[in-house]
Amino acid sequence: MIVTPTSDLVLDVLDAADPVAQRAATAKLDALKSSGADFAATMDAEAGKAADQSAAKVTEAQSGVVNGPPVQVIKKPGPDEVYRKFEAFILQTFVETMLPKESEEVFGKGTAGGVWKSMLAEQLGAQLAKGKGIGIAKQLASAHPAGPDVTGKSG
Repeated sequence: MIVTPTSDLVLDVLDAADPVAQRAATAKLDALKSSGADFAATMDAEAGKAADQSAAKVTEAQSGVVNGPPVQVIKKPGPDEVYRKFEAFILQTFVETMLPKESEEVFGKGTAGGVWKSMLAEQLGAQLAKGKGIGIAKQLASAHPAGPDVTGKSG
């Protein structure tokens, strides 16, 4: 597909948009155009409204009233998981060096072939490390037992 002018992209996005949202956006733009308001002044006013709304959300959050979506807590990976991922990376490097250099008929030519080859090595390394691995993760875990770190925090 050849895209000539930029307006094609804009029209494609507009066509893919929700019809209700499309009509609302068009109405807002028409209202701004017919009012003759300065674009920069309108943008500054909208930015001020957004800042006021975010300040109100911070105040609500501090008071314990939260109306937004629930906060997703991401747990810090345990040391065993970190060591396993490190072992997977080392195994990926080993596997990638063992794969044949001249394999254009299998992986493809140029950058795409290199990407496919790298992805294969990454998946093979992850699968090898998922089992018993080759012992790198075990050695690192035994050399660095889980306990308080340098800052005194546990984990």
